[in-house]
Amino acid sequence: MKKYSTLSTLHLVSASVLAMAALLGVKSNQLVRELLVPVAHAETAAPATPGAPPPSPSPPPVSAVVCPPAAAPASDEEKQLLQDLRGRKRALDQRDQSLSIREAALASAEKRLDDRVQELKGLQDNLQKLQDASTQRDDANWQGLVAVYQTMKPAAAATIMDTLDMPVLLQIFNRMTDRKAALILSAMDPDRARLVTVELAKMRAAQNSPTASNS
Repeated sequence: MKKYSTLSTLHLVSASVLAMAALLGVKSNQLVRELLVPVAHAETAAPATPGAPPPSPSPPPVSAVVCPPAAAPASDEEKQLLQDLRGRKRALDQRDQSLSIREAALASAEKRLDDRVQELKGLQDNLQKLQDASTQRDDANWQGLVAVYQTMKPAAAATIMDTLDMPVLLQIFNRMTDRKAALILSAMDPDRARLVTVELAKMRAAQNSPTASNS
């Protein structure tokens, strides 16, 4: 019994030694690999020697190179369509340029016309001022002549007025007071007085018409 126990103990020791030897072998291999990896990295990252050509890049794997498919040649219809599109674009560009030129010419013509209108308005205003000033001077002259005949005796004034032209008589009688005009007309030649009365009525009717008022 004691001999059997001794043998069992020997076998157990032998198994333990073998297990430890196997574990030591695994640890040794792992330690060797850990020491070799930094050395390989250092050789890879080592700086290039000055003056030496840079290392050529390694070609990509054949499986990584993808060649694009060759483009199919354009058909005659596609070529004609492309030419038509280019022609239409050139035509549109020329049309836009022509329209721009016409718009610029039209704007210039409108500006010249507007300037001309403004110039004509200025001339019209100046003419109206001159006409108003002339009318005022003429009216002042006629008023002075009327004052002369109104201060005369009716018979003496009638004698002179029988010899005056009708336009002059109308201007004088149109500015006289009704009372003084009636005294002179009664002293004038009856036919002459009647003609003066008719023409004076026509002149006053024309002056009071809407057309004369607007002008």
